Amino acid sequence: MSDAAQPTAAEVRAAAEAIKAALDHHLAAVERRTGDDDTAVYDAFNALAAAAESYDELLYDRYDEVTPFEIPGAQDALPPYTGPEEPNALSVLIRRDYAVVEPPRLLAQAQRIADLDRDDRDEHAAVVGSSVHAALGVLFGEYEPDEIASRHTEFGLEEGDSTLWVTAAEELPEAGEWLGAPFDEADPQLVVCRFDVSAVFDEDEPEEERRMAAEGS
Repeated sequence: MSDAAQPTAAEVRAAAEAIKAALDHHLAAVERRTGDDDTAVYDAFNALAAAAESYDELLYDRYDEVTPFEIPGAQDALPPYTGPEEPNALSVLIRRDYAVVEPPRLLAQAQRIADLDRDDRDEHAAVVGSSVHAALGVLFGEYEPDEIASRHTEFGLEEGDSTLWVTAAEELPEAGEWLGAPFDEADPQLVVCRFDVSAVFDEDEPEEERRMAAEGS
């Protein structure tokens, strides 16, 4: 960045003063909070995050220095929780991504399962052959998703990103109601807690895991 484009010392100082004001505002909102879903606290948090980000950028551009703290931005936080105070039901939404990195291993494992089914006189047992599509069908038909997650390397798979949302509800939906589109009705404002795992997170976070705070706090 050229000298002409750099922020002035006064702009950096003003950004520092803005952080101080945002800190005071956030503390005041926390002291006056009326519950876990207080929107004033949520708004003050976002204002503090924005002020911190602005100061950090100006400080770096002007002095090539950074702050020793990090406040997650609004995009990393859950929105205010608006669900029932005492949920009578819950939904657990899970997505796990895998890369097929060793197709021969996957095919061999799936064929072993199919052969065992034939030994048990299941006339409809699958013949996997060289079809990864068929092998995945056999694998996920035999094992629960949690077991596949714990044994993925055994099946020639490599973990990608994963996320788990726990959402609250007043009552269970009608049987079969959401099966055609299981994630369409997920409302972030009903999320009680959320757990994300991704390689994009800092390596110093345990198991590269970012835990979203419960009830949007």
